[in-house]
Amino acid sequence: MSEKLYRLVGADGRPHDSAAPGLVGGHRRRRIFGRLDCPSARRHIAAGHYVAHRVFFADEATARAAGFRPCAQCMPAAYREWKAKEGAYR
Repeated sequence: MSEKLYRLVGADGRPHDSAAPGLVGGHRRRRIFGRLDCPSARRHIAAGHYVAHRVFFADEATARAAGFRPCAQCMPAAYREWKAKEGAYR
């Protein structure tokens, strides 16, 4: 019997297989990541959107390293921190 593998995106932005599931999910085109139970993502998925662009990461640090930003809806504190840092570069 083979072990179940999960397709995750690494810090380099490339997909790879992992024995462990991802802890955060994201949207490939919008480059946003959030909790797996994010209400905003769930609404989009239920409406038939998002699924084709859904990606998963091992953790928040990996998602950030891959160039994704935190979701403002399900991770407001992390989003505010990201926004404050991002504003410093503009």
